[in-house]
Amino acid sequence: MIGLDGEASAEEGQGFVSWQGQGVNPRRMQELRFDQLIFARQLLQAYDCLTLPEQDRLSPLLAAIAEIPDKFSDVVFEGPDTNDGKALSGFFKRFQPKLIESLQAAKRLAEPSKAAPRLHLFWLDKQHCLPALSYLHNRSEWPMGIPRLKMPHEAPSRSTLKLVEALHTLMSDNELRERMRAGQRAVDLGAAPGGWTWQLVNRGLKVIAVDNGPLKGSLVDDPLVQHLREDGLRYRPRKAVDWVVCDMVEKPSRIAQLIAGWLADGAARQAIFNLKLPMKKRYDEVHRCFAIIDDILDRAGLSYILRAKQLYHDREEITCFLAKK
Repeated sequence: MIGLDGEASAEEGQGFVSWQGQGVNPRRMQELRFDQLIFARQLLQAYDCLTLPEQDRLSPLLAAIAEIPDKFSDVVFEGPDTNDGKALSGFFKRFQPKLIESLQAAKRLAEPSKAAPRLHLFWLDKQHCLPALSYLHNRSEWPMGIPRLKMPHEAPSRSTLKLVEALHTLMSDNELRERMRAGQRAVDLGAAPGGWTWQLVNRGLKVIAVDNGPLKGSLVDDPLVQHLREDGLRYRPRKAVDWVVCDMVEKPSRIAQLIAGWLADGAARQAIFNLKLPMKKRYDEVHRCFAIIDDILDRAGLSYILRAKQLYHDREEITCFLAKK
């Protein structure tokens, strides 16, 4: 990517990965782009792990933070996404206010509107802490990269949460407002029971839901929805649409070919789709799918944007955003 040498370290079940650069200037680490890391929920530039005595965690922690030459826009306490990590929440509630009060007294906190780095304190347990920094426009804004999304009780399936997370992860808020607007036309391939269609309709889009299976709930009689009982792998609209979305269970290479074909033929301007990855060699499969997309769109003479992320609400898959430039 950017020519940084290093070594990754991880243990099964620990809930995080550390990467140690070899002879790398910390400023060069900022050349890593979070939006290009497909399988990472968050990107932190970490310092040495601290071992803190139970009797006085605050003093040595403040001493270590004093060595970090920045003011901070915010202070976030985090832990591994494990049962042990979740058990730290009570400790966080008690200890975090004391630390913030001390940092305020030391004038280490910047105005919230400033583009200062965010201070993360990543706790392995109550005695071991990794101080780390994240930078504006190069991180997830959700703590631990986990979106706090509430399942709408009207939605026909939990898959609606995947599309919400995808929209806010793969595009900035401004880009989302520009690209997805009420009144646009979309096609949902493999729509049933309708989780993605429901999300699009609630944003004011007119949706052609393509699936041989039934839609559920309010979508059945929604005037913005046209349900076509057809094969999503074969369907094409008579007129071009603004969006095509796809969450079908199918070989990832076939979905990559399908969606790239929609853009290459002018059937859609932009797409969000899932690639269901195999159990082994997932990264190799991702590159294979991206090569298929690149080949199809290159032969069509199209420049394009392609972003991908394994979302929190994904499982054995990644979600992709593809659009013409």
